[in-house]
Amino acid sequence: MQNWKQIHDTYLQKSQSSFSTISHDLDGMSPSLQNNLDTLNKVLGDNGDLVIRDFVLFGVHHAALVFFSTLVNLETIQDHILKPLMAKPANLSDLPENIDEINSYIWSNVVHVTKGKVSSDLASLPEDIVKGQLILFIDGGNQALTFDMRKIEQRGVEQPQTEQVIRGSREGFVEKLENNLSLLRYRLQTPDFRIEISPLGTRTKSKVAMCYIEGITNKELVAEVMRRISLIDTDSIIDSGYIEQFIEDQPLSPFPQVQNTERPDKTVAALLEGRVAILVDGSPFSLIVPALFNQFLQALDDYTERFMIGSLLRIIRLLALLFSLIFPALYVSIISFNPELMPTEFAVAISGSRAGVPFPAVLEVLIMEVSMEILREATIRLPQKIGGALSIVGVLVIGQAAVAAGLASPITVVVIALTTIGSFASPSYNEAISLRMLRFPIIFMAGMFGLLGVMIGMIIICNHLLYLESFGVPYMSPYVPGKWRDMKDTLVRAPLWWMHKRPSFLHVKDTIRTPKTMLKKHKDRIFQEGGEFNEELATDHQYPNDSSNG
Repeated sequence: MQNWKQIHDTYLQKSQSSFSTISHDLDGMSPSLQNNLDTLNKVLGDNGDLVIRDFVLFGVHHAALVFFSTLVNLETIQDHILKPLMAKPANLSDLPENIDEINSYIWSNVVHVTKGKVSSDLASLPEDIVKGQLILFIDGGNQALTFDMRKIEQRGVEQPQTEQVIRGSREGFVEKLENNLSLLRYRLQTPDFRIEISPLGTRTKSKVAMCYIEGITNKELVAEVMRRISLIDTDSIIDSGYIEQFIEDQPLSPFPQVQNTERPDKTVAALLEGRVAILVDGSPFSLIVPALFNQFLQALDDYTERFMIGSLLRIIRLLALLFSLIFPALYVSIISFNPELMPTEFAVAISGSRAGVPFPAVLEVLIMEVSMEILREATIRLPQKIGGALSIVGVLVIGQAAVAAGLASPITVVVIALTTIGSFASPSYNEAISLRMLRFPIIFMAGMFGLLGVMIGMIIICNHLLYLESFGVPYMSPYVPGKWRDMKDTLVRAPLWWMHKRPSFLHVKDTIRTPKTMLKKHKDRIFQEGGEFNEELATDHQYPNDSSNG
């Protein structure tokens, strides 16, 4: 094995020669085994994990295996590929005389592999190798046999870290695309579930999967998503967030127009409504389009709990987000411009607590807000054990020290603390960030114009929300334009048996989600006309595939 000085000298020699500008326009397959190996070695370069294993095939033909040891399962290659290929057959006369026909014989009678193909295009083999394929060359043949031996180390399916729920699935997406698609297939056991997979990125060749349900999803939406993805021209797609930035309608808007989630159940629920999901190999997050403002306020607990509990949680969540957006600005405007709006005793108490503060209210709030944002970001980036300790120190020690030093009043610390807590109520991280971002300009306007500035800021935000679209769907749907059918799942969630149809703004093909007769049948079978429980009808109910009563 070469030391690093020898590797360095070899690299300098190659970089100074024309070898550094290798053309990937390869010629066809050569009958010479050595020529094919030299060509591949030239294209792939000197990699420490590139393995070229030459051997004698069936004790008769010279052959070689080419693969990257870091991408394949070495035990499987040894037991199911190399060992049977090196074994001599009991009768050599059974072997085909034509070299190219040996590939078919090997695939049909020798190796124990699920996926493979015969290739005569040498130019496509380097790309297959970097994807985890194993290539078999036979001296004298014009074809090569490719086996799928890919094995990537991965973490197991775990509980999602960014979307915690009280009642719901504990499974989350992982980095491997095949595992994520299997989680979706497990929940969508219907032949109408469609998955389109294609590589994206000129260098990374990342596999991107687009999922939808045939017969529900609007064909125009599917075609539009395909069109936007096909227009992406970049050398790398590392995460699904890269695609999100390429396909969103208004990149300069602070509000997200593509929803991301690491929950398979949430993705399946969106697919059943008529939306499209996008997954990327190597990313544990799926993208859901179109994404509307109302979606970012919904959590899985809203549906797994009874509708009254889900509605209450949703209202509390919305109030907390509005509270976190405008509460600091309202505090600044009332303190600076309209103190007469406060009760006299409360105004006297606030003025007394602010007696030693040298800054105006707007500057005081901005200093505390920036300090809280820095503390929040530091808490996220630090290791979990240290981050928890830092948040406690920041809230207790730094806040108390700021009040004692006269840098902030106690009421300001309370306002900022309540605002920060309210921002944590959002089930969507990127939606919470957008509201935190808009909090600062509203505070500026409150410091300059008082309550009028707060109103102007809120009007600008509302107009911007009304202007936005996500894949042709108005961002504020179903509020604007309003439709009673879609209002059943907005601020208040109606019972599941009342939501008969899928959202109309998605223009789905199959609109029926729950038959309208579901509620009537339920009442007629279980309850009497007066509302009392009918035990005879309840015990007489016949369940599918069950001959017993109960």
